[in-house]
Amino acid sequence: MLFPAAMAVDAADRIPAAHLDALATAGLYGLTGPTAAAGLQASPETVNDVTEMLASGCLATTFVWLQHHRAVRAAAAAPDAALRKAWLEPLCRGDRRAGIALGGALPGAPALRARPVAGGYVLDGTSPWVTGWGMIDTLYAVARSAAGDLVTALLAAEEGPTLAAERLRLVAVNASGTVQLRFDGHFAAADRVVDVISYADWTARDTRALRANGSLSLGVAARCCALAGRSVLDGELSRLRAELDAAGPEAMPAARAAASQFVLQAAGALVAGTGSRAILAGEHPQRLAREALFLLVFGSRPAIKHRLTQLLTAPRRP
Repeated sequence: MLFPAAMAVDAADRIPAAHLDALATAGLYGLTGPTAAAGLQASPETVNDVTEMLASGCLATTFVWLQHHRAVRAAAAAPDAALRKAWLEPLCRGDRRAGIALGGALPGAPALRARPVAGGYVLDGTSPWVTGWGMIDTLYAVARSAAGDLVTALLAAEEGPTLAAERLRLVAVNASGTVQLRFDGHFAAADRVVDVISYADWTARDTRALRANGSLSLGVAARCCALAGRSVLDGELSRLRAELDAAGPEAMPAARAAASQFVLQAAGALVAGTGSRAILAGEHPQRLAREALFLLVFGSRPAIKHRLTQLLTAPRRP
């Protein structure tokens, strides 16, 4: 379904509902969720494999779907049993579909802030790069308190007097419906608050999640390799996949950077090998090259960005 429609999706303003419905029907919205809540409870290796295969078909669809799993994992780990019961199974079934607003977790001064009030919290500020707007009904929001802790909540993904969305136009995966959200005194009721955690605990969890994002690069690179035909790049793809699988927290930034560099190389090789036809608007090579550019920055962190910049600016060996 995904690859034959990838060019049409690339030209569209949103993901076809049939794509996301098919993922839900296949149980993939619950890929990371527990079986007791209608999830598949897949191993990390399986999650990575599925993400890579989906990304090789349509990166935009996979990008929207991938954000959902933060909410699933958060709901599964929520201390409040009532919240778990209310949210986890609908999320796993895809009856509820989530995006993420991580403004409070970004490095530096918090873009999204939370202050306690009677009955919950009030959120103020912005969250850039919120994906799936118009295709999600739930927002997993992360805001920072004055004490520096992170308040996480499951909110309605609906514009209103206190929540405004500004559509961002992207050169790739534009159908993902990516927006910047502005919160202006937006109320998060206590029964919507998933947890309050320290910034250090969040960072540790975030580091463990970096491997899955690398599967997007592997998936796009795999499609480039398949379209280009057999070459030495096939072996490089396998090597980088093994490096990502084996990388611990210290080695992950370098492994992620290498994967991002490789997808750029694979897309470039496909364009060059295809010739002038590759830059026609309806052809896959130019789409994949633009997606490679997108993957240079998506899911990046300072350490990944630093390492990737080093790789791309290193002098060529004679």
